[in-house]
Amino acid sequence: MVTTPLAVLDLVPISSGASPADALHNTVDLARKAEQFGYHRYWFAEHHFNPGVIGASPSVAIALVAGATKTIRLGSAGFQIGHRTPLSVVEEFGLIDALHPGRLDLGIGRSFGRPPPAAESDATPEPAAAVARYRASSGGGTHDSEQHADNGLLLPKRYDFTKLADSRRIELRLSLLQQPGAYTPDYAEQIADVLALLQGKYRSPHDLDAHATPGEGAAVEVWILGASGGSSATVAGHHGLRFAASYHHSPSTVLDAVDAYRAAFRPSGDLARPYISVSADAVVADDDDTAATLAAGYGLWVLSIRSGAGAIAFPTPETAGRHLWTEDERALVKDRVDTQLVGSPQTVCDKLEQLQRATCANELAVTTITHRHADRVRSYELLAQEWQRRQS
Repeated sequence: MVTTPLAVLDLVPISSGASPADALHNTVDLARKAEQFGYHRYWFAEHHFNPGVIGASPSVAIALVAGATKTIRLGSAGFQIGHRTPLSVVEEFGLIDALHPGRLDLGIGRSFGRPPPAAESDATPEPAAAVARYRASSGGGTHDSEQHADNGLLLPKRYDFTKLADSRRIELRLSLLQQPGAYTPDYAEQIADVLALLQGKYRSPHDLDAHATPGEGAAVEVWILGASGGSSATVAGHHGLRFAASYHHSPSTVLDAVDAYRAAFRPSGDLARPYISVSADAVVADDDDTAATLAAGYGLWVLSIRSGAGAIAFPTPETAGRHLWTEDERALVKDRVDTQLVGSPQTVCDKLEQLQRATCANELAVTTITHRHADRVRSYELLAQEWQRRQS
């Protein structure tokens, strides 16, 4: 029987009334429990300017958890390469791999960044140029209306986050994330440089070599993260790398992403055929009603992100229940709320199986946020138990 492993995608959320220290202690505890429950991987995302999410450095989070676990694979999902250099990414993972060899997944994603000087226009404000460049490389799949996959999987109308492109907030973020005058190189070039540095094959345009110490020769699995059928999917395919598609972040375009990756795939020395992980947001409890209560804060949390203010500390179900929603607010979060998998172990596993069949994913990564840490741990435990029963 072909089995589909489960992974944990941890955003390191802060609950209302809690501190960053509380969130980090909870993450270490959850990672230990996830290892006991049988999860295959434990991944950390990179996020900035979100008061309710600690995502500043996946590599630091991985290092903290690596010392508290023994066998579970640990990774980034993923580094925002537009704010970093290939060398810094390789060296950071090399440091961790030196003490925890053979356990690391180096996941890399795209991010907003200043375009190179040749791509800029005096008439185009820098933030708008950055977003326009990001949009141009995201591929098709706009999904102007709700759709369904052949097996019924919901593909909602796509949310266009680039409508915030003219916000001064983006200009502020670019100024803080990148050095003055710095720009983001071509994504494909950055990935090629990461691979060359890991393999000890880096050559400069002037044919000079450079070696990352530590990092060169590190036994890491390289993954590319993508939310659409754009450059991330094609770059992953061209290099024969593993690909992680996002149903939890961009549910409308998940099939575009996996299809583009498969179409572009070329076998590599590491991978003979396409290999895909698909992420989903889920909350599991003993019954559907209890799970719905635990997930009640999700819509309000997504609203805080979509409004441009950044993720709030995750609210209690009671706080979420008191919010008076406007029609515009509901429309803003509809795609994410409608595709969150919420319910009993049976209900959620049915939906995960539907997602797996629609995408033909080799693995599934689950991200879960609840206000109480104990409920979050229990959600992952119940999910693992039911999934393992079905896979055996």
